[in-house]
Amino acid sequence: MFDKRDHSALRRVMLRGFALAGVAGGGVLGWLREAAAANPDSGMRSIKGDVRIDGAPAASGQPVRPGQTVTTGPGGEAVFVIGRDAFLQRGNSSFAIERSGAGVLVLRYLSGKVLSVFGKGRKTLMTPTATIGIRGTACYIEAEEERTYFCLCYGRAMLTPLGEGAQAMTLHTSHHERPLYVGIGKGSIEPAHVVNHTDAELTMLEALVGRKPPFLGKLKDGGAY
Repeated sequence: MFDKRDHSALRRVMLRGFALAGVAGGGVLGWLREAAAANPDSGMRSIKGDVRIDGAPAASGQPVRPGQTVTTGPGGEAVFVIGRDAFLQRGNSSFAIERSGAGVLVLRYLSGKVLSVFGKGRKTLMTPTATIGIRGTACYIEAEEERTYFCLCYGRAMLTPLGEGAQAMTLHTSHHERPLYVGIGKGSIEPAHVVNHTDAELTMLEALVGRKPPFLGKLKDGGAY
């Protein structure tokens, strides 16, 4: 759980993020309305450093589709949209988009760090240590071979560690209440702290697909709800 100091720090980060986007004070809602009116076409919205799609250098505006893999090199960063979902992929990360036979979007967080926001509809998230079922939510994942960091920023998810004896866990959060480390097998879930992602980034991603996060407007001066 965040304490007041955590909320104060988040608010400062959000204000810096809005300032970088040319937004201040009362202009935030206007900026979000403009973003909501934009056509949320799939594709690369922002590229920094080495970003590749299926091994070839990516270009701004390039479509990202099921069947493709997005990779980033050291210091690289990619912001992209797939339908009603949006992603911020940090450096040294690999992320694959697939579709199951039943038509469910399957997202493979192969390695590295990805912040994601999702529209309506069922999706399956795969990491080296867990399977996560979600419907319209937001999460931050750091995928490693032996352990996954998972923060359900808001929404609902069904988390199942891979391996013998592992049991599914249902999560429901509204503002980063329960970040976890997930290993392999029974008893492999441990509590964690909120790391490496911000409310400003979530707000930016949601705006790309014409939405706003549920916490927007709840953070007050002094860091309290």
